[in-house]
Amino acid sequence: MTAKIFRPAKTAMQSGKAKTHLWVLEFDQQEPRRIDPVLGYTSQSDMNQQVRLTFETLEQAQSYAERNGIEYRVIPPKEAARQVVSYTDNFRFNRIQPWTH
Repeated sequence: MTAKIFRPAKTAMQSGKAKTHLWVLEFDQQEPRRIDPVLGYTSQSDMNQQVRLTFETLEQAQSYAERNGIEYRVIPPKEAARQVVSYTDNFRFNRIQPWTH
């Protein structure tokens, strides 16, 4: 069994950083998914795909994986680069972009 440990990014539907401070351990797919020939649904027999464990710290997630003999890889979080923009910058004299009106 292999797994990945990561911190989830915020979704496009949220403006805050809720649920992004926890570390998540998700198992990788062991078997390919199958398409049901009658109904066309996609199914799988791997139940570990449905397991999603959350931890407060990266060290807790790593120690859990090591205790249970799970091979894991850590995906480091990407911090958002905030760009400070002011409304008054639209009216500067040394503006780079030309006026559109």
